[in-house]
Amino acid sequence: MNVEINNKELSDKSTPSDNNEESDNRIFDDSKLAKLNGIKTQGLNPYPYTFEKSDDISDILEKFEDFEKNEGLIVRTAGRLYNIRRMGKMIFADLGDQAGRIQILLRKGNPPDEEFDTFKKLIDSGDIVGIQGVLFKTQRGENSISVSEFSLLSKSLCALPEKFHGLKDVETRYRKRYLDLIFNVEKRDIFVMRSKLISEIRRFLTERRFLEFETPVLQTVYGGANARPFITHHNFLEQNLFLRIAPELYLKRLVVGGYEKVFEICKNFRNEDIDTTHNPEFTMIEVYEAYSDYNDMMDLTESLVTEITLTLKGSYEVKMGERTINLRPPWKRISMEDALKEYAGLDVFAHSFEELKKIAIENRIEDYEKAKTRGEFLSVLFEGLVEDKLINPTFIYDFPVENSPLAKSHREKPGFVERFELFINGWEMANGYSELNDPLEQKKRFEDQDKKRKLGDLEAQTIDYDFINALGYGLPPTGGMGLGIDRLTMILAGQESIKEVILFPQMKKEE
Repeated sequence: MNVEINNKELSDKSTPSDNNEESDNRIFDDSKLAKLNGIKTQGLNPYPYTFEKSDDISDILEKFEDFEKNEGLIVRTAGRLYNIRRMGKMIFADLGDQAGRIQILLRKGNPPDEEFDTFKKLIDSGDIVGIQGVLFKTQRGENSISVSEFSLLSKSLCALPEKFHGLKDVETRYRKRYLDLIFNVEKRDIFVMRSKLISEIRRFLTERRFLEFETPVLQTVYGGANARPFITHHNFLEQNLFLRIAPELYLKRLVVGGYEKVFEICKNFRNEDIDTTHNPEFTMIEVYEAYSDYNDMMDLTESLVTEITLTLKGSYEVKMGERTINLRPPWKRISMEDALKEYAGLDVFAHSFEELKKIAIENRIEDYEKAKTRGEFLSVLFEGLVEDKLINPTFIYDFPVENSPLAKSHREKPGFVERFELFINGWEMANGYSELNDPLEQKKRFEDQDKKRKLGDLEAQTIDYDFINALGYGLPPTGGMGLGIDRLTMILAGQESIKEVILFPQMKKEE
């Protein structure tokens, strides 16, 4: 299997070729293209169809825990090559799959000389290979596989960056997540945990007899939250459609239809700013339960998050930088009005509007100009003065009616609604209501929102007449809750940026 390739072709540095448009664009590495040609010259397929992988590397590593029993055991596995070390008649490399890495060793003669030479000359870090070999430990006691057979399964044509240090540039990690996952095992673990988190949410709810449904992503009328939508156009119907900002109004239609416990884990889309806790495409779960109210939803939310935390982390404590957050129940519950008094020493109902404006200006709270009522001032001042102080889990309940068009009027406090938000680490994590089920009151609330929208509030809700009609057939007393899965993942993974927990976050197009 001797192959003649000159030293220039095997150079580790990529040299653009005048005759190769893709190389001119720096898509592929020239030395890797030369090795690909060498592989093809041998009559080998650099991209075969399948490989019988009988052992995951994590399972192989477990066998070393009883090495006396498993020494010499034959294993067959596959993965990506990292950090190849060529030492004359021996080649060491690290082989990694989705769950672990292990050292492999090829000795000239085992595998056969031709295969050894092929590996030495034509195989690179980044290539995906399948191997068969026996378990052994090096003189230094390092767990290893002595390779007797290998197969090239996919020839990589792009050079891995920073051979010995992995991928460090944050911008590149977000834009090319596949590289981030290739190099950074700890980042890959975040998304494994995210997957398990979603599975645990489903388990938690289905064990409580909730049913999972899917509702439309493309909607003729957007609603369920105060947010600016993305707009698209359907050519056949000749009408504009909106990417959903929330599944709420459709899920409540299902409760009208007779389903008493429903939920959906879904993507939502809001045409809003991008920052460390916001991405225009995000994932959340919404849950609705007939014959319940916002107190029941607070109980459900607390049980859901604490049980999942204990399952995934083995503890109620999570680290966020230098800060330790304790998720152990029971969680603090305090009204918005009392929270403003406790954390900011401020009673909005004891001040004039001019005094409230002055307080907002002194604290550099820009949104005060939108506040026309004391209820609106309560919300604005709470957001500016209190939210970032709510580190350990805290339910803030009883919101002013002005900014809660879908929540039921409070049974005891005029001007307020039965609504709560959950805060952890100063972030809003969940939002829930005793759901408004009076169709006449809902119509009036929508009309008030529509007036705001026509006056320039781009986040105000529109009037969904079909939803009002659905309420006219009767929605039972219902509690609802929405929980942000991205932010919950951030808390459990100890990440300060939402881009670290979304596989492909939205980024500005590269120039």
